[in-house]
Amino acid sequence: MFSLSNKDLQKKILGCGDGPSSFNAELTARGGEVTSIDPIYEFTKEQLSKRIDEVAVEVMGMVRQYSSNFIWKNIKNPDELERVRMSAMRAFLADYQQGLEQKRYLFEMLPNLSSKDRSFDLALSSHFLFLYSEHLDFEFHLNAILEMLRVADEVRIFPLMTLNNVYSSHLDKVREALNERGYKSEIIQTEYEFQQGGDEMIKVYRGS
Repeated sequence: MFSLSNKDLQKKILGCGDGPSSFNAELTARGGEVTSIDPIYEFTKEQLSKRIDEVAVEVMGMVRQYSSNFIWKNIKNPDELERVRMSAMRAFLADYQQGLEQKRYLFEMLPNLSSKDRSFDLALSSHFLFLYSEHLDFEFHLNAILEMLRVADEVRIFPLMTLNNVYSSHLDKVREALNERGYKSEIIQTEYEFQQGGDEMIKVYRGS
């Protein structure tokens, strides 16, 4: 999703809205340095495990029903998707309590972060900003990205499409507002595509 190089994975990374993903657990096991924020981290491991089990059946039922709406390239079929997703969430749950104690999982949410200015090299956000443009307005998007840029030198967001498989109406306005504030942005095609047309990310960084 983010075209992360080995060099990128050695940076100090902030994951915004990471949810029950295994990124933090996997990168930490490799010796990386990553902090994840999400409002779900106020819940216990037992509460999250119960909720994951409840939601998984419903979500996978919808995926199978509307399987033709997705691109089965990186993941071959709904059965493989279920295996991959559940394996990732089990890895997250196995790491969760230790991660809380080590402050790798923080109960926070955009657009207000507790981290000091430029605490991170790279901030990532997947399947949140732009995807939910019908629920989150332009001001929220701009403020969230500016807050990520306050705490990190570079921001990457994936995908740029909404839930309706069209480009977010906020995208151009956000880029213009960021440019006015001295930031540079690039649209970069990635090797990952699951949502139709959702194979691009935006990279934002400070101008020279």
